[in-house]
Amino acid sequence: MDGRDLVRSVRMVRAVGAVQGLRSVRAAWRRSRADARALPRRGAERARVPGEARGAERLPGGGVMHFARSSLRVRVAAGGAVFCGWDGAGPEPSYALAGACPAVDPRAVLEPDTEGGWRIVSERVLVVVSRFGAVEVRTPGGALLRRELPPRWWHRVADHAPDGGGEAAGGGAAGGEAAEEAVEPDGRPAGAVTSRWVQRAEVAADARFFGLGGRSAGPRLRDGTYRLWNADPGGAFGPGDDPLYLTMPVQLVVADAGTHLVFHDNSWDGRVALQEGVEGAGSGHDRPGTCEVRMDGGPLRYWVLAGTPARVLQGWTALTGAPALPPRWALGYQHARWGFGGADEVRRVVAGYRERGLPLSAVHLDIDHYDGHRVFTVDRERFPDLPGLAGELRAAGVRLVSIVDPAVKAEPGNAVYDGGAAVDAFVRDAQGQLVRGEVWSGESVYPDFTDPRVRKWWGALYAERLAQGFAGVWHDMNEPVSFAAFGEATLPRSARHDLEGHGGDHREAHNVYGLAMAQAAFEGLCELRPGERPFLFSRSGWAGLQRYGGTWSGDVATGWPGLRASLSLVLGLGLCGVPYSGPDVGGFSGVPSPELYLRWFQLGAYLPLFRTHSALWAGRREPWEYGAEVLAHAGAALRERTRLLPYFVTLGQLARLSGAPYVRPVWWSSPRDRALRDCTDAFLLGDALLVAPVLEAGAVRRAVRVPRGRWYDTATGRAYDGPGRVWVEAPLSRIPVLARAGAVLPVTGADGGTELEAWAPAVGRTGGGVVVPDCGDGWRRPEVERFTSRWEGGRVVVERRDGSPVGYPVRVRGLPGEDAGAVDG
Repeated sequence: MDGRDLVRSVRMVRAVGAVQGLRSVRAAWRRSRADARALPRRGAERARVPGEARGAERLPGGGVMHFARSSLRVRVAAGGAVFCGWDGAGPEPSYALAGACPAVDPRAVLEPDTEGGWRIVSERVLVVVSRFGAVEVRTPGGALLRRELPPRWWHRVADHAPDGGGEAAGGGAAGGEAAEEAVEPDGRPAGAVTSRWVQRAEVAADARFFGLGGRSAGPRLRDGTYRLWNADPGGAFGPGDDPLYLTMPVQLVVADAGTHLVFHDNSWDGRVALQEGVEGAGSGHDRPGTCEVRMDGGPLRYWVLAGTPARVLQGWTALTGAPALPPRWALGYQHARWGFGGADEVRRVVAGYRERGLPLSAVHLDIDHYDGHRVFTVDRERFPDLPGLAGELRAAGVRLVSIVDPAVKAEPGNAVYDGGAAVDAFVRDAQGQLVRGEVWSGESVYPDFTDPRVRKWWGALYAERLAQGFAGVWHDMNEPVSFAAFGEATLPRSARHDLEGHGGDHREAHNVYGLAMAQAAFEGLCELRPGERPFLFSRSGWAGLQRYGGTWSGDVATGWPGLRASLSLVLGLGLCGVPYSGPDVGGFSGVPSPELYLRWFQLGAYLPLFRTHSALWAGRREPWEYGAEVLAHAGAALRERTRLLPYFVTLGQLARLSGAPYVRPVWWSSPRDRALRDCTDAFLLGDALLVAPVLEAGAVRRAVRVPRGRWYDTATGRAYDGPGRVWVEAPLSRIPVLARAGAVLPVTGADGGTELEAWAPAVGRTGGGVVVPDCGDGWRRPEVERFTSRWEGGRVVVERRDGSPVGYPVRVRGLPGEDAGAVDG
């Protein structure tokens, strides 16, 4: 037990109580013993690099290049996505891909290179492979985006042959080559049974790194090492905690030469070491940025997508699936709490919002509404008629949303446990015994969501939630978590999983567990109510989670650093393809000051998932609990969220159609603006609004970095011309929100219908926007309505691009009369 384990033990006992804390000690020892028995010990290892080129064969979209001790398959898809797979690794099977692998680009041609390697030439990308296995991805014009150095593998050899050279012997991915040895047909050493690998890449000196899933220290990822292992931090987290609940081997790299995304399709435990480059380092030469990926096992395969940020995210969506579209009500304000006393308290809270004229879309029930914390049950004493309560709230326009945890109390007579045991649904260890962990309900077992049969069984269980009147679900504890006083708070790494029939252990299944649980729920809900889109968000997941729903921050620490971390998570997840997310407004772990609560609330009003939530001991989150001034200003934020609801609906539809997140970094449309690339304290909401939350105590004015063009302060109408840094007032009553000149966006009018809000273009310029009307909660494909704005005869004219009648009332803002604000360089 190290110092971190000791801290976790103290936190756990405080959270779960002494008795369950002692049971967590037993669970940790049980996990440790299981792994000691079943996992192979690291013995003699043999190092390997690809070696020198031996030949190549052309295939549609690229080809296979053979080296002395490995082979590389390069495949360019029709949309320009590049796949690289070493040692015979293909793009399928994959938990990340949506459906079949995309068709190849028939015009991509493999041809010899002048340096003894090869080139794959296509319309959107150029791939160059050196004679020793380095892979360069370039723009069609030849600008270098990324250079992957030859990888290095370390194979554990079945007969424990002498070490062929470890890291100390060969260094990093580009180190010296191992001696010649017997090989399998695909180039691997004969007798190798497992392998870990490392691959080092170089990017431009000016490049900035983003992504890797939900990172509290982002969205720009500074120099450091980031782990790829979904984990409950064992208490509330802040900006320095890593890893968290939802990691992804997905990087977005932004540089002057262009933007690219790289995805290492490997779900094993790993680490990514990033170091930004330096321009003019040393004797005037640039030092490139570097990225080193180390994985404990699994295939070495990856995808690279290049283009503008919008094109890259569109390609990523085409590869991994369109984001699930939340129903309109899920874009409104939602109230959650761990600690509702019962149905009467829920009624009192909902009545409190109604009596104060505050909009409320949903109430979330946490684990305490279950009977003894058992999943898919109800505490009948505190909620004697849950369907009746749900119907009563629904009549008032408020939905109920239920938590769902994956662990099932191991108790004969528990219907879920008995049903799962009957179909052999639960994870077993290497000896064939059920794996048991410790969670809120006590000793529990875990469904194996990597088995299609189990997903089918689990998905059908949501009929009980629907019968109770719930309109949506949120998945928690699905990293998965098993309380542990020391070591990893999850299942044994040796636990066995189906993994879609090919079999494996928890080392491979862990990171996709939450993703597969989300798939089970989504598909089950679709079968149970085929005419209605499911609403689901999950604490854990992996690449492709957006197909089934969104996510949220998890247990973010109450405090100003936690507020900043909330924004980092939403921005980073959006760049990894998960557009619908948000934090626990007010923080999860403590009682926020009135100012902190309000500033968090004001930020939440501009994020896709707008939800207050807190721990049992962390006080309440109703706005009226923080005084009259906070109530007034929170009410204004709620009303503004309601006014912008048609815009959020449009952004949700655009995310589904194009992959563009609701919340975007300020450099989204100007990736070559280096000052914007370093801006982490503001964001674009769609392409029309720039939101600058207040992230420091006592601030009533703040600097805002604005992109090129004219921007209007939506509160004062004052105009600012970018690019540059401007100072904007930020009184306690609001946070700065700027509108792009020429923007046309849908908002809720005074009569409750949709109207167009048009911000005057700069003189001599034009503008525009899109509207995607709400199509209800079903699956009907929407129509995208496109509008333009321009000056004509001294007034601003808004028209449909197709020439048909506008069809909405139009309100023009930002007309001449205000002076342009001062802009710093």
